Amino acid sequence: MANTLLKVSGLKVAYGGIKAVKGIDLEVNEGELISLIGSNGAGKTTTMKAVTGSLAFEAGDIEYMGQSIKGKGAWDLVKQGLAMVPEGRGVFTRMTITENLQMGAYIRTDKPGIAQDIEKMFNIFPRLRERKDQLAGTMSGGEQQMLAMARALMSQPKVLLLDEPSMGLSPIMVDKIF
Repeated sequence: MANTLLKVSGLKVAYGGIKAVKGIDLEVNEGELISLIGSNGAGKTTTMKAVTGSLAFEAGDIEYMGQSIKGKGAWDLVKQGLAMVPEGRGVFTRMTITENLQMGAYIRTDKPGIAQDIEKMFNIFPRLRERKDQLAGTMSGGEQQMLAMARALMSQPKVLLLDEPSMGLSPIMVDKIF
């Protein structure tokens, strides 16, 4: 039997009186890669925000590793291995690339492991190594997207949610990552 990491049942989310998600069910098992596909305004981002504890939901349940996340904040979920790369990147613009990567590892205490993982991110995204001392806000949109993904990976997530992951990336980088 598959090890279920994430289970969403009957999820309903509203912004005021506007129903954004009207009842979604999904399950993510260990080792799986799933896509949530829909048109603009279909509720994909809203669903991910609810799953990561960034947005309250009005009905349904979300279980992560067999436990309901209702009432848990994003901080708690990141500590448990659930991370998200938001649409629009959200990098720390006044910090360097290296500092952004260190921020991605803020829940960790293993300094040698953090240093190894920064090196690993530089191997995955060589452009970040070239600009490691550059302020993130001065990078192109595609470079910021790479940094946002690398920063999320620094938390060593068991489940990683990517919202519009290829936005701003070159076709070559999209092929390399996906």
